Amino acid sequence: MARLVFLGRLADLAGGAEREVAPGPLAGVIADMEPELAQALAGPRVRLALNGALVAGDGLVVKAGDELAFLPPVSGG
Repeated sequence: MARLVFLGRLADLAGGAEREVAPGPLAGVIADMEPELAQALAGPRVRLALNGALVAGDGLVVKAGDELAFLPPVSGG
């Protein structure tokens, strides 16, 4: 299994901060999620961190034992 970590408002949409999923292409992992969450995760401003390193989502394959964090846009003031 792989672990997904959701931060900020993405955790609210996911119903929790973490989720275990079967390994596979990121596009398929996201497609299996609730439509509202899948749409938010696919947003252009959401960053990805795979095992602690920022990565691009294009062609990404999540492997067993991986941790993939979804980082929402940050607002500041």
